[in-house]
Amino acid sequence: MSSASRRPVTAYVLATVKSGKEYDIAEKIMKYQGVKKVTITYGMWDMVIEIEADSREEVGRIVTKIRDNLKDEGLETTLTLLGV
Repeated sequence: MSSASRRPVTAYVLATVKSGKEYDIAEKIMKYQGVKKVTITYGMWDMVIEIEADSREEVGRIVTKIRDNLKDEGLETTLTLLGV
């Protein structure tokens, strides 16, 4: 398959954040290239982040950037699910 016809990789990142920081963190996450949507949720996870990138490696780079840059601002844990 040529790179021109390759489908983008979609990932969903489940995240927990410190209480009261959900909207601040969501707003900051939306500024990252590749982030398509952030939904704040109730339950075990505080938000779902939808990412679209050209490769799994690029998804990994985006998630790592988000985690590294926001861990001191209230982002606690993440779990990444790759779409197929």
